[in-house]
Amino acid sequence: MSVQVQHRTRMFARVLGPFFTIVAVIAALRAPDMRQLLSEFTASDMWPWMIGALALLGGVAIVAVHQLWRGPAAIIVSVLGWLLVARGVFLLTFPETFASVADRVFGAAGVWQVAYLVSAAIGLYLTYVGWKPVGKDQPDSSPRVGIDSPSWQ
Repeated sequence: MSVQVQHRTRMFARVLGPFFTIVAVIAALRAPDMRQLLSEFTASDMWPWMIGALALLGGVAIVAVHQLWRGPAAIIVSVLGWLLVARGVFLLTFPETFASVADRVFGAAGVWQVAYLVSAAIGLYLTYVGWKPVGKDQPDSSPRVGIDSPSWQ
């Protein structure tokens, strides 16, 4: 895998890892409030539309820039991009179905506990991959930005 490809995966892992970890932990802590939050989320057609559009935008951005399928971290990032696309389209197209499915799943506490754990584990793994120091035997994948001064001759 090229240094540029590894760098791209690391950058997505730096963003997605902490995001999934933090959201999973907070959602687990606020589990008793989730039904109320879902009720408020679906009370207006605006929220599913806005969140669906943002999820679609984020998913399309990941899919457009990161279609990489070599290595666990790269596969996870690419799959998350496609899942965001699917979730965004689903929310935009079928908000009532989304709410109904989410309400049924909130009733199954064991499912959510497993989902929180899996999400947090994925987040921790991606955080590690994104933020771990680069070894001495590996090329540094950090981008080098140079500014050349213009020549006024």
